[in-house]
Amino acid sequence: MKVELHLIQNFPPSNLNRDDTGSPKDTEFGGYRRARISSQCLKRSIRLSETFQAELSGNIGRRTKRSAEIIASNLVANHERPEDDARIIANAAIRALIGKTDDDGITSVLFYVGSDELADIAERLNDTWDTLAPLMNAVREAEAAQAAEGGEEKKTKGKKEKGGAEAKTALTDAIAPAAKSFVNSRKDRVGSVDIALFGRMLAEKPELGIDAACQVAHAISTNKVSMEYDYFTAVDDLNPEGSTGAGMIGTVGYNSSCFYRYALIDADQLAKNLGGNRDLAKEGIRAFIRGAIAAIPTGKQNTFAAQTPPSLVLAVVREKGIPCSLANAFEKPVRPDEEQSLVEKSVEKLDNHWGAVADMYGRAGVHPFLKVMDGAGSVKHLGDAVRGSIQDVIDGVMETIERSWAPAGDAAI
Repeated sequence: MKVELHLIQNFPPSNLNRDDTGSPKDTEFGGYRRARISSQCLKRSIRLSETFQAELSGNIGRRTKRSAEIIASNLVANHERPEDDARIIANAAIRALIGKTDDDGITSVLFYVGSDELADIAERLNDTWDTLAPLMNAVREAEAAQAAEGGEEKKTKGKKEKGGAEAKTALTDAIAPAAKSFVNSRKDRVGSVDIALFGRMLAEKPELGIDAACQVAHAISTNKVSMEYDYFTAVDDLNPEGSTGAGMIGTVGYNSSCFYRYALIDADQLAKNLGGNRDLAKEGIRAFIRGAIAAIPTGKQNTFAAQTPPSLVLAVVREKGIPCSLANAFEKPVRPDEEQSLVEKSVEKLDNHWGAVADMYGRAGVHPFLKVMDGAGSVKHLGDAVRGSIQDVIDGVMETIERSWAPAGDAAI
């Protein structure tokens, strides 16, 4: 079962997602240049949005190089272990799990990890604490010796550094079985909904990989894009009276575009990633829809304040058949005229394309739910899908999923 989300969102002058030159990202589609917002930008905006975070509080992962710090804090707060010992063992645990770290336990790669996973690691370390204590003491003594080495000869310093490395290696090796046990217990499942949605790839530990249950397309403008540049100056506030000239000058690129956005969730894959927990999967789908509607990229917002919500929200539950982006509705760019605005024509073209796709591929098992903002246009082919509010759209999606999954309930997939 698939859940699709289609959005029409018109932005005033803005630079929501920049390329390496600082200009708004763009692309060619249908032989015309279009404005573009990358899928990475959109996914991050959704994941970090207040709406998504509030919906899934407690089931959110973190992408960080500082996971050892979180494990150490857990050992101190929840297991009452000494702070210095907790730091040493947490650093060693991350080395055993991912690989090389610096002296502060910071990894060379970002680790996308859930709070429940880090708590699990801390629990395993606490259970083997007595066994690891002598090795922790050896690391602590080596660190103390290095700190006190002062002006000793280079030869002596080298011996102490070697001794410290050997002590750390011995502790890491001792933790390796617990790290392996953790990986085996977590293979192909997570407790953090965002990781289950967006997936995880860790080259250093492929066994912790999670196949993404969600696909997010690059948003493209329904209209042909016109890139523009704003020339600006800044004046020194303390210039003497009569002084002329700017303290600095510059330019910033921007455009004004109406975007078509598309995302897809494989509901069954999401539940599988969550260990078969369909209740949590449904919470994740609800949070994703709300987060996607509310999320707006933060690029250059202090300069442009382009805070405009979608004018059209179409959610589709497909119990069978192939998913379908409606991007080809805009292969030929939309052109507003005196009678219809850019948004109105975009809504009309999306509706017409929906009808064409439905006529060709059928409507069996396809359940659309639509809300169009007042004044943003009318629909013909999607008329039966219109609901009174965004909440009604979301409720329709969730009720359809409930019926499709019944009577299995929360049973593992």
